[in-house]
Amino acid sequence: MAAPPGRIRSAPAGTPYHRLARTTAHRWWRPMVGTLLVLVVVPLLFVLLAAPFWIAAELTGQPDDADGIASFGPLADTALLLLSLGVMTPVVLLAARWVQARPAGSVSSVTGRLRWRWLAVCLLLSVPTVTLMVGGLVGLLVVTGDWTDADTGPMSWVGLRTLAISMAVLLPLVPLQAAAEEYLCRGWLLQAVGAYLRSPWIAIVPQALLFAAAHGWGTRWGFADLTLFGLVTGWLTVRTGGLEAAIGLHVVNNLVALGLAAATGDLASDATAADAPWHLLAVNLFVMVGYALVVDRLAARRGLAATVPA
Repeated sequence: MAAPPGRIRSAPAGTPYHRLARTTAHRWWRPMVGTLLVLVVVPLLFVLLAAPFWIAAELTGQPDDADGIASFGPLADTALLLLSLGVMTPVVLLAARWVQARPAGSVSSVTGRLRWRWLAVCLLLSVPTVTLMVGGLVGLLVVTGDWTDADTGPMSWVGLRTLAISMAVLLPLVPLQAAAEEYLCRGWLLQAVGAYLRSPWIAIVPQALLFAAAHGWGTRWGFADLTLFGLVTGWLTVRTGGLEAAIGLHVVNNLVALGLAAATGDLASDATAADAPWHLLAVNLFVMVGYALVVDRLAARRGLAATVPA
């Protein structure tokens, strides 16, 4: 049931991204209730999506995965996970409209929509950025003599046909998953804190820590690297007035990571970004900050709106 149009309120002109939930309809309880709604509905939708998959695998006698659950294989498991995470986006948008009584598009940007041309620019800028990440990581591992000790998984070429099938599945689903994580963390969580506090950094830091924690605990370096990602993309979101720069980097990063895993038959690995070594953090301190500075400069040159236009 949609909220009555008459009670939907937009933030006034000049409002920065992290304060977009602070409209005349704002009440102290709205961000809390909205967050509770997201935390309840997202796991419920995951179960509703996964249950038929698990039941079908059990009924057809599929082998168990590492967790003892019948599975159609690593690619199918990955697809299910990506699709399940992707449902966060509509839940966040509905929470913004139904609970906070503001336009759902205000989670996307200060213009009330996703700026597709700007997103395309950020995607293009993310390609060399992620290439430098991967190249820098491999180079540093080799230089320090840690390459042979790294948990690189079964590095074997799966073949062009198998890789093509995997990429046909990953290409449409990874953007949904990556964007959903941005809508939750750099979108909902950042604006939920921003509804109470004016300082952008007080809004940026909590979502970055929660983003890192959501990936589980691997190494302290992995946690620090994920926190860095959350801080940089959070800063960019406020500076550019929208999620596009964060989504672009997240999509390309995950496509490359999962593409490499698919190419080497490593999709079944339980390793995550939380397990990253110190080498990746060292590289990203330069690469991600460089990406942020370039994007910020380009946004300024293009006259991109960082606050609600008049």
